Amino acid sequence: MEKIESNISKVGGYTGQRMAKDKLFKHVMTFGGLSVIITISLIFFYLASVVVPIFTPAHMDELQKISLPKNGGGATVHLTSEEQAEIGVRMTDRGSVSFFDLRDGRLMAEESVALPQGVVIRSFAAGDPSQQSVAYGLSDGRMVILRQDFKVTFQQDPDDSEKDIRTITPSIAYPAGSEPLVIDESGKGLKRLAVQHSEENTTAVALTEDNRLVLAAFESSSNMITGEVTTERIGTTLPMVEGEISQILLEVKQRDLYVVHGGRHVSHYDVMDKQNPRLVQTVALVPEGERITAATILSGGFSLIIGTDKGNVAQWFQVRDEANNNHLTHIRSFKPMAGKVTTIAPEHFRKGFLVGDDKGHVSIYYATSQRLVLERSTGSEPVRVVGFAPRANAILVESAGDAIQTARVNNDYPEISFPALWQKVWYESYQEPEYNWQSSAATSDFEPKFSVAPLTFGTLKAAFYAMMVAVPLAVLGAIFAAYFMSPKMRSVVKPSIEIMEALPTVILGFLAGLWLAPWVDNNLAGTLVALFLLPFSFVITSYLWSLLPDRLKARVGAGWEAAVLVPVIIVVFGFAIQIGHPIEAAFFGGNMPHWLSNELGWTYEQRNSLVVGIAMGFAVIPTIFSIAEDAVFSVPKHLTSGSLALGATPWQTLFNVVLLTASPGIFSAIMVGMGRAVGETMIVLMATGNTAVMDLSIFTGFRTLSANIGVEMPEAAVGTTHYRLLFFSALVLFVFTFVVNTVAELVRQRLREKYSSL
Repeated sequence: MEKIESNISKVGGYTGQRMAKDKLFKHVMTFGGLSVIITISLIFFYLASVVVPIFTPAHMDELQKISLPKNGGGATVHLTSEEQAEIGVRMTDRGSVSFFDLRDGRLMAEESVALPQGVVIRSFAAGDPSQQSVAYGLSDGRMVILRQDFKVTFQQDPDDSEKDIRTITPSIAYPAGSEPLVIDESGKGLKRLAVQHSEENTTAVALTEDNRLVLAAFESSSNMITGEVTTERIGTTLPMVEGEISQILLEVKQRDLYVVHGGRHVSHYDVMDKQNPRLVQTVALVPEGERITAATILSGGFSLIIGTDKGNVAQWFQVRDEANNNHLTHIRSFKPMAGKVTTIAPEHFRKGFLVGDDKGHVSIYYATSQRLVLERSTGSEPVRVVGFAPRANAILVESAGDAIQTARVNNDYPEISFPALWQKVWYESYQEPEYNWQSSAATSDFEPKFSVAPLTFGTLKAAFYAMMVAVPLAVLGAIFAAYFMSPKMRSVVKPSIEIMEALPTVILGFLAGLWLAPWVDNNLAGTLVALFLLPFSFVITSYLWSLLPDRLKARVGAGWEAAVLVPVIIVVFGFAIQIGHPIEAAFFGGNMPHWLSNELGWTYEQRNSLVVGIAMGFAVIPTIFSIAEDAVFSVPKHLTSGSLALGATPWQTLFNVVLLTASPGIFSAIMVGMGRAVGETMIVLMATGNTAVMDLSIFTGFRTLSANIGVEMPEAAVGTTHYRLLFFSALVLFVFTFVVNTVAELVRQRLREKYSSL
């Protein structure tokens, strides 16, 4: 009795331990599951926190009025500020330059342009904002170039020895010398003026009082020995246009001139050759009954922005046609202003611009994204002059009431809009709208191109070709290994394929880029023939195998039939490669890649989708094979035995019982493999041309979201549009993977419920 009680006590102790272990394991699993969910959620919210700012609207503070002394300085013709947007600059039509504190309007300094005796100002022109040079046209046919200058000094704070006080001293400078430059040698006054100045070259175009268009170019050169600087003047007269000239615009590179005349026409001159300028074309930019009231050239010198008396705002730039000729082309229109456009000012270094109208409204637009970024009312008086701070973080506005208004602007990501990210965009110097990702360039004239559509397309393209290679081989191989293959052969094949998954993808990418891509390039015809012949060789071999006598087939042994295909694959592949070069010589001029490019017009790249499909397929096959093989092998034996016992053939049992039962696992294997292909980085990074193009061709490369992140993240400045868009790419990948996995899980559960009764 005591022994029985002792045994019962032991059993109770074992049961208690087991229940304790079960509870512990339950809590560990719960903790692990919750940790995964929390981790994934934190990753999502972190990515979202970095991405959200680029989609938040721009912000502008309330406009503050600043009253400046009248001081007889004349009407304002130009407004700007120094780089920190602390000191405003106001230039008038009488040559007065005022520097004032943008916070309270306090006048800090005032200077007047040095003019020759008896000479008065007739016109004003501002060069490209990035150069900060302006010019006054004089009544004697000459011109004075000046620019604002800010000297920054630091002095020790008398109250705190560890702090320095920054002092900005404003003044004006004469980069071309204080002596006026001769534009019109006949001495006629300059009614209209356009100017661009650089350290070595200065070009000005003026409309004289006797209605002539005069061009004057000044080229400076320095003696390498003496250091003496000499300036050569080139002057000529341009062909005249019909109608009254209202504005003259010269782009920053001093190559193209635009003359607005007749109310609705713009004439384009090629002034690259200063001695022989030519009129290229005259284009009506607005319809009959509408007039151009303001125009400017955007930063970089490519785009012309025009505003009309109807409030319409549009962008034009030159587009090269098939005959290699440039034509001014309407690119896009923006949301109209409420009233007649009175003034337009471009940003200093981006493709944004500020527009004012006669009803007191000002609006900030951005060209590439076709966005109306901000709009604000300054009152009921017409807006006369507007200006940007160099960093576009502040605006200055003067209305007809002579009061200057200023406001801080937070507009860090104007390049981003839905069309700019996902639709075709007509970029400067492009012949047509395109999808393009090009985040940086060597010059500041660059227009960032942030279309994620080609990156997303490239990601799906890579996954598509990888799955085309991997799914048939992996799934069919898994079915054969689990259902037909002998246990001994399976014990060798399955671990061999699974160990392939441990091979680093950087090694696969290295081999694909440096060995496979050149090899396929040299044997393109043979490779394509092999891809065509191999499936047929399997079918033919299987048919011939079925015709063999049973005594011969018995020697191979049941489940070892796949070994017969090994020599067949080797022979067929070798045969295809051998006949590839004769085929190229007979039908493709001895060079199939060259023939595809020149005869068919197909783009061919050595590192193309075919190479990536083979390499990525090789990487994905182990994942799909392992999961699918386990699913097929796990089908209960009593189901297959029962089917066979009822008279079904092995193939009927496979299709009607095994595959249906294993379908949830096979589907999961394919989805996991697809997720692996979508997120792959190193193979696509090393085995493609890494070009962001929208092309389904198997002979072109692509760029994927993950590869783009890997390439560009090290060079992206933290907090910039580029940096946040890379996080946006990661977020797109994250959401795509989440959605695909969720849908896959729903499908898997439905398949499991449907076939669980088998």
